Amino acid sequence: MITSSEQRIQTLTRAGSWGNATLHSLLAHHAQARPTALALKDQPNRMELTGDAPLSLNWAELDSASEALAIELQARGIGAGNRLIAQLPNVVELAVLYYAASKLGAILSPVPVQYGSHELRMIAATLGASAMISIQHLRDTPLAEQARTALPGLPVLAFGSDLQLLTGPCAQRCERGPGDANAVLSICWTSGTTGTPKGVPRSHNMWLATGRHSMTAGSYTPDDVLLNPFPLVNMAALGGFLFPSALQGCAIVLHHPLDPALFLGQLQDEKITFAIAPPALLNQLAKTPQMWRQFDFSALRRVGSGSAPLAPWMIETFDREYGVEVVNFYGSNEGISLFATPETAPEPQVRAAMFPQPPEDADIATRVVDPDTGAPLSGSGERGELLISGATVFDGYLDYDNSLVFSDDGYFHTGDLVEICGTGGNYYRIVGRCKDIINRGGMKISPAEIDLALEQHPQVLEAAACPYPDERLGEKICACLVLPEGGEPPTLQALQDYLLEQGFARFKLPERIELFAQLPRNPLGKVQRFTLQETVTARHKESNP
Repeated sequence: MITSSEQRIQTLTRAGSWGNATLHSLLAHHAQARPTALALKDQPNRMELTGDAPLSLNWAELDSASEALAIELQARGIGAGNRLIAQLPNVVELAVLYYAASKLGAILSPVPVQYGSHELRMIAATLGASAMISIQHLRDTPLAEQARTALPGLPVLAFGSDLQLLTGPCAQRCERGPGDANAVLSICWTSGTTGTPKGVPRSHNMWLATGRHSMTAGSYTPDDVLLNPFPLVNMAALGGFLFPSALQGCAIVLHHPLDPALFLGQLQDEKITFAIAPPALLNQLAKTPQMWRQFDFSALRRVGSGSAPLAPWMIETFDREYGVEVVNFYGSNEGISLFATPETAPEPQVRAAMFPQPPEDADIATRVVDPDTGAPLSGSGERGELLISGATVFDGYLDYDNSLVFSDDGYFHTGDLVEICGTGGNYYRIVGRCKDIINRGGMKISPAEIDLALEQHPQVLEAAACPYPDERLGEKICACLVLPEGGEPPTLQALQDYLLEQGFARFKLPERIELFAQLPRNPLGKVQRFTLQETVTARHKESNP
C-alpha cells in the first residue's frame, strides 16, 4: 500500500528528505555493526503488568526475535499488505512486532489498551484487518479474551499462548515483503470532528523524517539510553523513540502506564540520557529539589515535554539548577513536527510556549490562514489555523474525503489555532483548537461520539460533551445535559455505566455532569462547544477554588 503520489515521492527523494531505508533495513545494519549493544528493555514491573519476567534485547537478539516472529506470522498466512491490529501494553513484544511487520511488508495498526469493543469493532471494519495481535492479560484485564468477544470473526493471536517471543539465533529467514520505503508501515488512529477515530497511514519515509526531527531536538547519539513513557501506538512514542532508535542504534527502555516513582527510579538505574515526561511531573520535580536530589540523574542530558504550555520557571529550574535542558515538543499522528530547544529558543519564557517556524531549507513548511476565509496571515499578533506540509506529513486519512483536510496545494489543515508571535513574527504559539477535540492526558477524544451516545440515554433530552481543565491530565470530560421537563438527572456513575455498556473505553467517560436549560447553539443549530467549555470551566473553578 503506497499512498504517496509519484510526484511527491520524486520531489522529496530529490530533496534528500526521503530515501530507501526501511525500519528492518536499519535493524539489519545495527545487528551487524553493534550486535551486543542494548536495543530494547522492559520496565522492571513487567511481572505485575503481564505476569512475565522483564525482557532485555540487544540488536542481534532484536533481529532474531523479529525474524522468528515474522516466520510464525507468515506460517499463519500473514504477509505483505495484510493489515494487523495490535493491542499490547508497552512491552518488548510490541516493539518487536513493528520490526517483524516491516520485514513481512505487513501493515501494523496499533490501538491503545484502553480501547473497548466499541472502538475495536469500528477499527476492524474500517481497516479490513486480517488478524489481531494482543496479550493474554494486562493486570486484571483479559485483553485477548475481550478482543475475541468483540471480534468473533477475526483471528486474535496472543503472546504467551499463540505466539512466543524467541530471542535465540534464528536459522531461517521469512519471505521478505517488497521493502519499499514509501510503503505504508503503520495505520495509527486519531479522533476528529466526524465522531469516530480516523486511520492515519504512514510510510517508512514519513516516520523516519519525523524521527530525524526528534533526533535533532533531543541531540540523540548512538550511545543514548532513551526512557519512553508513552504507549507505542502514536506519534510521541513512535516518532520520538522507536524510529530515532532505529536511525541511531541507541537503546529504548520502556515504561507505561506512568508511575512517577518507578519512572524516577528508571531514570537513575538505567542511566537514562533522554526522556519525555508530562508537564505535571516536571513541575513537581522543579518545585521539590529534595526529591530531585534523592536520585542520581547525572546521565540525564535533556528531557522533553509537551501537550500543554510549559512553565517558564520549570524550564529555568531544570536548566540552571539541575543542569538538564528542556525541549518543548508539538506533534501529531498526521505529521506535525515542531519543537523549541535551547538552541532555537534560549529564553525559558519563549521555549515554554512558542515554537520556531521552520526555516526555508527545512523538509517541512508551514503557513497560517484565516479559519473562515482561508486567507493567508503573516503579521505578528495575528491568529489563524496552522497548515503544514513536507516530509513528515501523511497523505490523508484512510477511507475519508481528504479534500476536507488538505488545501489545493497539499497543506494539511491541523485544526490548531496559532498566534504568530516572537521577534519578527518567527514563532508560533498554540492558542486553541479549531476542531472540537478533547485532549485527556494525551488521549485525543472526539466529543461528537459521546454526544450521540448520551442523547440516547432515557433520562436525557439533549447532550453535549466538552472539556474542563485538570492539572494532571490537561483536560477532563464534562457531560452537559438538558433534561425532559420534570425529569431527574442520572447520577455520574449511572451515566458512566451506560457508556461502558455501549462499549466505550474508560478514558472517554465523563467525570462531571452539568445541567443546562438549553444548549448554546449557533444560527445553524450547531452546539457552540466553546461556550459550554467557558461555562463549565467557570463552574468548576467556583466549586474548586
